Amino acid sequence: MKHPQHTTSEQVGPTLPEISRWHEELRELHARLRPHFARPEVHQQALHYLQAVLSDVPRKNGWQLAEQARQARPYGMQRLLSAAVWDQEAVRDDVRALVTETLSPPVLPGEADETPFPVLVLDESGFPKRGRHSAGVGPQYCGLTGRVENCQVGVFLSYVTARGHALIDRELYVPQDWCADLPRRHAAHIPDRLTFQTKPELAKRMVQRAQAARLPFRWVVADTVYGHSPDLRAFLQEQGYAYALAVPSTEVVCVQTRTGLLLADVASIAQQALRARDWHRLSQSLGTKGERLFDWARLPVAQAGVAHGRHWLLVRRCLDDPHELAYYLVWAPPDTPLSLMVQAIGARWHIEVRRVGAYGIPVRDRGG
Repeated sequence: MKHPQHTTSEQVGPTLPEISRWHEELRELHARLRPHFARPEVHQQALHYLQAVLSDVPRKNGWQLAEQARQARPYGMQRLLSAAVWDQEAVRDDVRALVTETLSPPVLPGEADETPFPVLVLDESGFPKRGRHSAGVGPQYCGLTGRVENCQVGVFLSYVTARGHALIDRELYVPQDWCADLPRRHAAHIPDRLTFQTKPELAKRMVQRAQAARLPFRWVVADTVYGHSPDLRAFLQEQGYAYALAVPSTEVVCVQTRTGLLLADVASIAQQALRARDWHRLSQSLGTKGERLFDWARLPVAQAGVAHGRHWLLVRRCLDDPHELAYYLVWAPPDTPLSLMVQAIGARWHIEVRRVGAYGIPVRDRGG
């Protein structure tokens, strides 16, 4: 149900001249990637694959994509993803460079303090599978369906600016039982050098790659899988990147309240320490039906018994159901306003509209 506080804004979409250039721009990108493909036939097949993935085909399997590309059989599409020779990392780097060129506007004097952009968004996505041969497949939580089922899980990095957003990196999560099963690993072409890494560790690797590529960004945001990792939070602080990371209701922190320090889980803190006057109604982002309004409150987090004004606990309350709360740990420059923190958190929702089917997985998928 739409809350009466929501406002509906006119949605601005691409113009007809912009749409007419999409096909040409895709071909320009395709030409830019030519040096990373061993053979021209594979390079051309990559274009057919991208065009099919970006089409309105309801299911993006090998047969459907081949049919969209007017190919009689799916073998060409399957070979592109399983055996063809092309430099996936170099393609990733070129795509990231193109995204940076396209989405990074010049920062005007005084503007940096008014916007959180550019923002890196960490998130994961599950890909349901029927078989057991795809690399990393197994019973895991699948966000696509909201339950545990047989799937692959990819960790993704998205780049969000005021001009738009795009995926710039990816890592396949390989469960520990896969890493310990050498015959299964070899059958799926998983390199021997690969060792088990948690999702936050994979996220850290991608942030490091963005950093090494000198990608400009100011904030990092992510959901509870990553916010619950002290190591990832410490790494971002050491690098000087502001973050707003969701944490589960059981996360224990020490906050400064009006009556003193309180050490408890964040759900108990929200219940015990927040008063009616602490809540502020702010827009998290612009959705398809207007502003995404929530009530927000924050408390300073104490480190070694002292609140320095950089660590915060943010609590978000749903307007339709006041019992529906979300919790975030924030590390930001001193005097950062609550509204800017909320804008940074809102950037995460851009990744929900991604289309991951067009993105490669670093370990060859054998199907299943």
